[in-house]
This record gives sequence, structure tokens and C-alpha cells, in this order.
Amino acid sequence: MFVLSPPRSGSTLLRVLLNSHSRLHSPHETHFRRITVRFTTEPAAQAMEAAGHNLADVEHLLWDRLLHRELALSGKEFLVEKTPSNVFVWERLATCWPDARFVFLIRHPYAIARSWHEGSPAERPMEEAVRHTHEYMRILEEARQHLPGHTVRYEELTADPEAATHALCAHLGIPWEPAMTEYGRHDHGDFTKGIGDWTDKIKSGSVQPGRPLPRPDEVPEALRPMARAWGYLDSPSATGGN
Repeated sequence: MFVLSPPRSGSTLLRVLLNSHSRLHSPHETHFRRITVRFTTEPAAQAMEAAGHNLADVEHLLWDRLLHRELALSGKEFLVEKTPSNVFVWERLATCWPDARFVFLIRHPYAIARSWHEGSPAERPMEEAVRHTHEYMRILEEARQHLPGHTVRYEELTADPEAATHALCAHLGIPWEPAMTEYGRHDHGDFTKGIGDWTDKIKSGSVQPGRPLPRPDEVPEALRPMARAWGYLDSPSATGGN
């Protein structure tokens, strides 16, 4: 299973909730797509071609083996991978794992950009934060239009984690477990910068209530179409979140 999301949209929170299920293993971000293969000699390329493999095929074999090993070591049944940059290779994910299940995690676009900016204000000016996160959102929406899957809204996840995880488990066809909302009682590995959220909020061990949504007049023009497409503008059902 793959959680596709922009950065700073709550993917680590969703990961630990899922990882608290007895049948689901959701590790820290593996960044497996950054692990590449190359043929160092012409005979190697010739041999792979004769076997019916191109370079992408061999990378897929490597990726699958890495994730299979991760799952096998966990002793659980299903693996859930959530590296945000996976959105940029959603087509390859669907090709490599045609039976994969997809979960789309969305959040108010301006809240995403603001959170990414606040993570390192000096290095990430707001203008760059808007541009950077919008690219993730644009590709994520493209994936949502082409792949079957279940959408989780971050604001709903933080407001009512039990209801949100119930709906997700129903989509995945597995029973919901109360332990999912008590992630602080389980071992999820270290919360380390670079492979997931590392802030005090996620380390608290419980789902924290969110902040109010940005006001409509706060949303930059560049993010307004996405905010509208995701139901955060001109939508009476938009709810509060972090």
C-alpha cells in the first residue's frame, strides 16, 4: 500500500496510526525510488535485454525486494510506504505493483505551504514554499484522477482519528483496531529528520488537535485553484485543522 501526499500533510501521523494495526507495517520513509540501477558494461545491458528486462524493470525488482524484506522483518501481513516524493513516480508504482492499494492524503494547500516554510524559515521563504509544495499537490491530484484509492483529509484525521481510520480500514478490507488511535503505546522507530516528521508534536504519542484553517483571504493566488479543487474554498463543509 502507498500513501501519496505532499510534505507537511500529516503523513507521519497517518503512518504511526496505521503501523499501530496488528496487520499493517508502515516504516519510516524508505526513499526507495532514489535507489537506482545502472548497467556498467555493454554485456550486462545485452544480458538484461536478452532476459527481457530494461533498466526500469531491474530497478523495480530491486525496489520490490527491498520492501519485501522490510515487510518480512516486521512479521506483519501488509506494508504501507509513505515517502512524499513517491507522488512523482505514481505511474511507476502502479506499473511495478499493479495490485497495490493507494491512499491519498490531502490537507489545506496553504497550511501545507506554511508548515513547510515554518520548518526552516530562513532556507524556505514563503514564496518558495508555495511553489515547492504546489508541485507536489499538482502531481498528487493527477494521481488521484488516474488511480483508484481512498482519500484521507488531514483535518478530519486530527479531528476524529477513530472515524478516519475506521473508513480507511473499511476501504482496505481489514478490521479496525482500537490500538490505531493509541500510537504512543507502540514502537515506531526513531522520529528522525529526513525520513519523516521529527517534531515534538508527533513525539507526544497522541493525536493533537489542529489549528483553525487559514482564512480565504490568506490563501495565495497560486494555491487558490488547488484549495478550491480540494474543497477548502467556497465549500461550507471545510473543517478546522492544524
